[in-house]
Amino acid sequence: MIRYALKCANGHKFDSWFASTEAFETLLTRGLATCGTCGSPKVEKTLMAPGVRTTKGKEVAEVAKEAPVSLATPSNKVEVAIAELRAKIEANSDYVGLKFAAEARKMHDGDAPTRAIFGEANPAEAKALIEDGVPILPLPFGPKQKAN
Repeated sequence: MIRYALKCANGHKFDSWFASTEAFETLLTRGLATCGTCGSPKVEKTLMAPGVRTTKGKEVAEVAKEAPVSLATPSNKVEVAIAELRAKIEANSDYVGLKFAAEARKMHDGDAPTRAIFGEANPAEAKALIEDGVPILPLPFGPKQKAN
């Protein structure tokens, strides 16, 4: 087993254990090594202190004594709350992907039945919706998978 300190493209830092360097590289290449906080598949190794043992067998770096952490397992209260929020939103609303702005506008204008939706909108689309009085709210997490 090998432990890596990792960081996603959004700056979230976390650790995880892998069977080998090759196993990590395979997961990374297939897009399966993702950030447990935001779901970003853009993950990279960061600098970490090695778990060095002295001649008496005691560890110099205490970090090697920690339990393994899964990439998908939230590691603090904020991450747990965000994971619970994500699960609730996904269970009780429809994912509309990149069509979010159009669907939200249709519902607001009465051209589509009102329902709970979530998806992605670029900053210009989100600003236009807000300016037009369409009730939207940014979520504290990104999509689990790439939209394109």
